[in-house]
Amino acid sequence: MNPRSVIAAWVGAAAAVTIAMPANAARLIAYVGTYTGPKSDGIHAFRFDTDTGVAESVGLVAKTANPTFLAVHPDGKHLYAANEVDQWNGKAGGYVTAFRVDPATGKLEEINQQSTVGAGPCHLDVDATGRALIAANYGGGSVVSFPVAPDGSLRPHASFVQHTGSSVAPARQKEPHAHSANLSPDNRFVFVADLGLDKVMVYALDPARATLTPHTAPFARLAPGSGPRHLAWAPDGRSAYVNGEMLSTLTRFSYEAQAGLLNEGATASTLPAGFSGNSSTAEVRVHPNGRFVYVSNRGHDSIAVFRTDSKGALTLVENVSTQGKVPRNFNLDPTGRWLWAANQDSGSVVIYSVDGASGHLKATGQRLEVGSPVCVRFVAGR
Repeated sequence: MNPRSVIAAWVGAAAAVTIAMPANAARLIAYVGTYTGPKSDGIHAFRFDTDTGVAESVGLVAKTANPTFLAVHPDGKHLYAANEVDQWNGKAGGYVTAFRVDPATGKLEEINQQSTVGAGPCHLDVDATGRALIAANYGGGSVVSFPVAPDGSLRPHASFVQHTGSSVAPARQKEPHAHSANLSPDNRFVFVADLGLDKVMVYALDPARATLTPHTAPFARLAPGSGPRHLAWAPDGRSAYVNGEMLSTLTRFSYEAQAGLLNEGATASTLPAGFSGNSSTAEVRVHPNGRFVYVSNRGHDSIAVFRTDSKGALTLVENVSTQGKVPRNFNLDPTGRWLWAANQDSGSVVIYSVDGASGHLKATGQRLEVGSPVCVRFVAGR
């Protein structure tokens, strides 16, 4: 298959996803994953009107332990949570939970759970066909894949890969720490950012069997000590952006779809000139128009806004305060008009309007109270 055919196939898959969650949908449900504790018992939800930018609390919609990262099935009818724990049912390792979405009420109905085998699952992705779920285990330094049944339930894992090795910073990198599992735009590969190895590992995906096989080009490197965390794709599928957690950086890679290769390009700091405090990045997102990339800074407690161009340059436009402490995941709604930033240590989600022409963020004044919020995901509502 030539690269144009690969991209065309990806565009078709993406179109199928947008049927479940149209880009112009006015009514969305925003789900917020959390660390459970005194102020949260699981997943919370909000109704969100993308025309007005107004959010209304639905409340707790699923009681479950540490559902820190969420992923939505392409059909928009099922949601999955990474339960970030080290033991489940008396055995070492975390687990994932499958839920059925009620678009009328926003409530989540638990379907089933499966062990991730490794400890501390922290990231999930569902392939474009909806037949495979991939999870990254931070504590275990591993990646695991699950077949997804037609009813949205998860079957026992089909693949488990244990990473090995280390990198230059003993305090954080004496062992592997898989931090995200990301499907390629053409749905042929899974790219796993491993903070402990300073590598993005590459696996070939068989969606029909939900299996992972190490790719012939098994990884892409980042600068020593970067600590790659998350990855986001440009809308055209030709570029990927990886945030370095430990060095507070953003790196652009060009993507050779046919070969499944990431080629390192520009790298930029996510912090303003002159900042000397401790900070680390958490999330990276690309605007639907492909012109702007956003990265969250913990410590500096801001969203860094970058402008990019056809040559792959990265230009820092601004750093905008998240009006809280330790912003983890954040997300752009499907229209690209709004950004939700989850401040873990402040127990708040702050909503910003997005200027699609300049990339600038402007606080709307809405501050949603959620205990230890970590992840935001949108689903079409009624």
